[in-house]
Amino acid sequence: MIKEVIKNAEEKMNKTVSVLEKDLSTMKAGRANPSMLDKIQIDYYGTMCPLSQVANVVTPEPRVLMITPWEKPLIKEIEKAILKSDLGLNPSSDGTVIRLIIPELTEETRKALVKNVKKVGEEAKVAVRSIRKTANDKLKNMKKDADISEDEIKKAEDSVQKITDGVVKKIDSIITAKEKEVLSI
Repeated sequence: MIKEVIKNAEEKMNKTVSVLEKDLSTMKAGRANPSMLDKIQIDYYGTMCPLSQVANVVTPEPRVLMITPWEKPLIKEIEKAILKSDLGLNPSSDGTVIRLIIPELTEETRKALVKNVKKVGEEAKVAVRSIRKTANDKLKNMKKDADISEDEIKKAEDSVQKITDGVVKKIDSIITAKEKEVLSI
């Protein structure tokens, strides 16, 4: 029962890290990255689909994304979706492919982006701490309800804390790496 609580907490914390990595990969950092377009949804015959399911996205140059729709009529839909998105990019089309040129980031934009990266990282840490609190509460309830000793609960709480510390360190390293990426361009 105790092991189950610890394992569940660890899985949730690792899922939080995965979500953080996915969120950070969609942030533009002055370099073209196909994952920037992951959040863009296209109206495909009345159904909203991710861009990756209706087109091929490649980076022929460091600051250029090239989108090749699988069906030509989708070009207009893709352009509309990109313009509506919060990316702030202007698509240019030649009738068969769409090109997105990623502008150089200004110093001000980089600082704002770093601030946002830190904010997203802090939110992930808060989520991890919340998972820790939930796990510790479950352990304390076990102590009340069952014949589990104080020492077993203490060991389990220490175990949850070690996992939490490891995950927070991992989040910090992910944030630091993203900050370097944003500032080094």
